[in-house]
Amino acid sequence: MKKNIIVQFLILLILVAIFITGISLYNLRTVSIKSSVTSAESISEVIKSGLDLHIKDNSNVDEFLKSVSSMKNVKDLWLVKSDLISSQFENSKFKDPKDDLDRTVLRAGKTKYIVSEGFINTNVRVTIPYNANVTCLSCHNVKEGQTLGAISIVLDVSTLKEIGIRSIYVIITIILLAVIMVFLFSKKVFNPYFSLYTKLRDNINQAKVGKFINISIPPGLSSEVVQVTKDYNNLITIFKDTSLDIDEKLQGFVGYRDKTTLNTNPLNESKDIIDNLSNLYQFKKQVELDNTKNEIYNRIAQVFENKFNLKNFTFFEIDIKKQKMERIISVGESLFCYDSIKDNPHLCRAARTKSDVISIDFHESCPFFNKKDKFYYCLNIDIIENLYLIVHFVTDTKEELEEIKNKSLFISRFLKEARPAVEVKLLMQALEESAFKDGLTQLYNRKFLDENLKILIPQIKRDKKNIGLLMLDMDHFKAVNDEYGHDIGDKVLKELSRILEENVRESDILVRYGGEEFMVLLIGVDSEESALAIAHKIGAKVRENEIDVYAGTTIKKTVSMGLSMFPEDSSSFETVVKNADIALYEAKSNGRDKVVRYTKEQKTSVELF
Repeated sequence: MKKNIIVQFLILLILVAIFITGISLYNLRTVSIKSSVTSAESISEVIKSGLDLHIKDNSNVDEFLKSVSSMKNVKDLWLVKSDLISSQFENSKFKDPKDDLDRTVLRAGKTKYIVSEGFINTNVRVTIPYNANVTCLSCHNVKEGQTLGAISIVLDVSTLKEIGIRSIYVIITIILLAVIMVFLFSKKVFNPYFSLYTKLRDNINQAKVGKFINISIPPGLSSEVVQVTKDYNNLITIFKDTSLDIDEKLQGFVGYRDKTTLNTNPLNESKDIIDNLSNLYQFKKQVELDNTKNEIYNRIAQVFENKFNLKNFTFFEIDIKKQKMERIISVGESLFCYDSIKDNPHLCRAARTKSDVISIDFHESCPFFNKKDKFYYCLNIDIIENLYLIVHFVTDTKEELEEIKNKSLFISRFLKEARPAVEVKLLMQALEESAFKDGLTQLYNRKFLDENLKILIPQIKRDKKNIGLLMLDMDHFKAVNDEYGHDIGDKVLKELSRILEENVRESDILVRYGGEEFMVLLIGVDSEESALAIAHKIGAKVRENEIDVYAGTTIKKTVSMGLSMFPEDSSSFETVVKNADIALYEAKSNGRDKVVRYTKEQKTSVELF
């Protein structure tokens, strides 16, 4: 800045000197011309008077004109006659006009001049009209005021010009000396302010990268500026302490610092943190309003894609107690370890160690990640007891992996903010399941059946599919309770529910209908033959199953089953249930351990009772 001000000041001085010089030269030229015209008019008056006198006395006019021509600065002089005296004085000293200037003056009767400027010499040519007066009327046949002739005089004004130029030189020298003195004095006065400005500029640049430094006050400043500088130093100190304190405290809320923004203004970092906290707050409010766990996971995935620009990641849940793994969300290419751990979720290192797992350069932290040209980062979040959410990130480069590591704390913060909402959804799901599931066998109960049939039956009719309805009853179950006790009876029912779950599809519905009676809904079964095949398979598995009762003693049980098809047997599902119950009664009446297909020839439920 100092150099710029000096250069600008010098340019200003030069422009001022040029302006003054130009004005002086213009004034010099104007004054010289006016002075020359005035001198010429004075000389012409002398000539007019001399001519009148010499003409009256018949004296020598040539000598008179010669004496006038010898005057200082007069380079040339001649007389011009007009047409009015040409005929009267053919031999007079007045000559014919030399040029257009002479002719113009003779016509107009007014003084005219022209300037001839050279590099060294400057001449002014002035032509003054000679108008007739009272004296002239006695000799000339003209009217008073008519132009009889003109006097042309050429004056050399170089001397005046030289004097003026010397004056200009003196003026310019004085101005420049005065300007230099002012400049040197100003420089001495302004130097402390330049120094203060430089320090202020440097300190502001340092503050942009988080370095707050007080300014040392240079000598020579006014008391007001010194006080302002002290106030600035106090402000910087307060700003430094406050911004660092805010940054430190806000950092505790978020637990995340982007390493790419280190050494920046803490206030800017605090602003970023506040923005992040605002985003977290809005995110938390949104997930609290989501209906299901999957909606929450989808919202988290959107945050990962849109805020963190993550392209390849997978969400999966691992239930350690049940040894069950469920992939929930998958974006891009990821989870290259899925085939290795899907049937053995306890092998997942993140779930087993309850800690993050990161790809390492010189050895593999996870032996089941089978993509050698990729990098991975696994986050483990405890949802509820024995249930973990594993977020598996995959990157193509180490730089992308480092970026995820830098953001991992903030990513985890989003997951932790969502965890209570997920936990609530799981608890609600568990509560809902407890209302719809049998506490002993964990199969659905009759309440679940009644609620879901309202949705299931219209869908089956719309899709034109079948339901094979099996009614099952444990044979001689009361004898088990009487002989071995209710604990063994409960164990027998649990074993039956296990066999049912293992031998039907996930789309089929298992219901504990009451006591030792069970219902199996074979959804979308192809035909009654397929339904009977499943029923016989279940009967065989039950028949083969040995149940430990005590001290190495085992028992085997059998089941009786009745089958009815919906909507083949009836368009009313309640009627189909009754039909299956009738077929079950038929199986028990005919020796048990059988599967009976309902037919219209069988007794009606009214006849049974």
